[in-house]
Amino acid sequence: MALLGNAAMLLWFDIAPEAIAELDDWLTREHFAERVAIPGFICAQRWVAQTPGPRNFIVYEVADLDVLSSTAYRDRLDHPTPWTVRMMPNFRGMARGFMNFQSRHGQILGTSALVVRFSAAPGREQQLQDWLDNDLIPDALGRQGVTSAHVMTSGRAPEMTVEQSIRGSDARVDRVLLLTGYNAERLHELSATRAAAASFEAHGASPQAQSGVYALGCIADKARIETAA
Repeated sequence: MALLGNAAMLLWFDIAPEAIAELDDWLTREHFAERVAIPGFICAQRWVAQTPGPRNFIVYEVADLDVLSSTAYRDRLDHPTPWTVRMMPNFRGMARGFMNFQSRHGQILGTSALVVRFSAAPGREQQLQDWLDNDLIPDALGRQGVTSAHVMTSGRAPEMTVEQSIRGSDARVDRVLLLTGYNAERLHELSATRAAAASFEAHGASPQAQSGVYALGCIADKARIETAA
């Protein structure tokens, strides 16, 4: 599959303007390598917004949700490095979700992504899922340049940690559609039409669904980091 493991941790956030360059450096030089060294972590991805919305979208692929409450992971969260402590106060509007995969399609992870964060309106859960499975996703994957689709649902709420206490509380994440591909134009088209927030709401999502297009900034996977070490 394009994303590995049986679960993922997803994060969206902005950063203080004066800290943007340092954020990208910190993630690349320290934080991703530290995270994927934790048992059960498989890969980390940094995506950068190409449309209005949170600048940063981070994906951590993990073996299962238990990894995100493991002693090894909690130890890193409760004992952040000096560089991490310095970065945390620069975070703005963090949303963080511990997600299970509901469905996955495609073998290739593209370098552009359309990400929709949404909830189902009460009583319309099945209508929304049927539209995703039988209409939107098949249509998207039939377009040239779109390579994968993932639907994720919240597994549980993340626990409070020392890192979170430094930056402030995180917003909840309920459901996510992640489409990736090599043709950014196709994903922009979908974001403005069939996969727009208004389209989700018309097919059973609660108001205030959020849709954005992102470009891959960097990727770190355990195998490559362990080989380099």
